[in-house]
Amino acid sequence: MTSKNKSQSTDEMVSVERLIGRILQIGVFTSAIILALGLLLFLMNQTTGYPAGTHPKTLLAILQGAIAFKPYAIMMLGLFCLILTPVLRVVVSIYAFYKEEDHLYVVITVLVLIILLISFIIGYLGF
Repeated sequence: MTSKNKSQSTDEMVSVERLIGRILQIGVFTSAIILALGLLLFLMNQTTGYPAGTHPKTLLAILQGAIAFKPYAIMMLGLFCLILTPVLRVVVSIYAFYKEEDHLYVVITVLVLIILLISFIIGYLGF
């Protein structure tokens, strides 16, 4: 690898690391804003927007509830965004390791992503 290629690769990795940092910052900030909005609506209305003992269980139901300004759905949307943030970080890391041609870390990171997705499915199905 020539000096120019190393420099270009290093510059690209620095930009990917910055992108990962921005994803984490934006994800956490966005989640906090959404959660705060849901909490504020709850405190103003003194209701979750759903009958006692019920809540949205699917992403579609959460989105529909958030569009209808139901406080509980908005708070769940904020939590969903917070959970999605590290998943996006893993996806970007797969890309970064692929660009570095670090195949071992690509495989490891893909396995981490698969484990995350399986855990979401298990949680959704309620095992």
